[in-house]
Amino acid sequence: MPPDTIAIELDHVRLGALTWGSDDAPLAVLLHGFPDSAHTWRHLGPVLAEQGYRVVAPFTRGYAPSGVPADGRSDVGALMDDAVGVHEALGGGADAVLVGHDWGGMTADALAAHRDSPFRRVVAMAVPPVSALPLRETARHVPGQVRRSWYMAFNQLPVLPERSLDRLVPKLWRDWSPGYDGTVDVAQTLEALPDTAHRRTAVNYYRHLARPIRVHARYRRWQAALSDLPAVPLLYLHGRDDHCLTPRFAEIAEAHLPDDCRVRIVDHAGHFLHLEQPDEVNQLVVDFLRS
Repeated sequence: MPPDTIAIELDHVRLGALTWGSDDAPLAVLLHGFPDSAHTWRHLGPVLAEQGYRVVAPFTRGYAPSGVPADGRSDVGALMDDAVGVHEALGGGADAVLVGHDWGGMTADALAAHRDSPFRRVVAMAVPPVSALPLRETARHVPGQVRRSWYMAFNQLPVLPERSLDRLVPKLWRDWSPGYDGTVDVAQTLEALPDTAHRRTAVNYYRHLARPIRVHARYRRWQAALSDLPAVPLLYLHGRDDHCLTPRFAEIAEAHLPDDCRVRIVDHAGHFLHLEQPDEVNQLVVDFLRS
């Protein structure tokens, strides 16, 4: 089932999106991460449409065909605001659901915890809720995680990260999901980052995370939920062979999430688990949304 494409006008940015399913069905919003694009939902999107959802997978701010945000911000709160804006612009109801991977997963985690979120159920992949990771239990894994997260420090540098994406993007796909051929995905990612303005916005996700002092009040009210536990049912999925973020964090999070939340580690999958094991991931998502 090939996707259709739409454009969604929000207050500060124009988003392009892939869509599957009927316009009058319950809304499912799918958010991608870095370094990838909405095309990574090519397996899950059609499956959710077959289950009766209107699936909308935006290219998040800074990823073409979406625009560069007029306010210049790439905060988690801005991504949350965009997701809620998509829900509002498309007439989503109380039966809407949210799925996110990587940065989309962090956005989904925070929206699952926010009292004003319009999404009844949330699925997050590859980044567990920070609120479920107490420092006393994660501390011994931090040194190893710092080595995995070198790219986050690299992305704090001025100018160089934007100029290096042609080499950085394929390297991260190889490192994070060893054994998976991400040739097509890498090409689609770089196509979504065609110029300096788009590349700067994507890299700024990391810069603004590290320096949150300029977060606009509009986004700050959303972003505050990063420190809260989920308030709606959440399914968290993590690849056992993820070389970006250690799966030990998923195991720790499982013990600290509310009873209506679930954690599942997917075997034979790295960071891009929804591409590496699509049948299993799709079934886990469908079963959770049905329950």
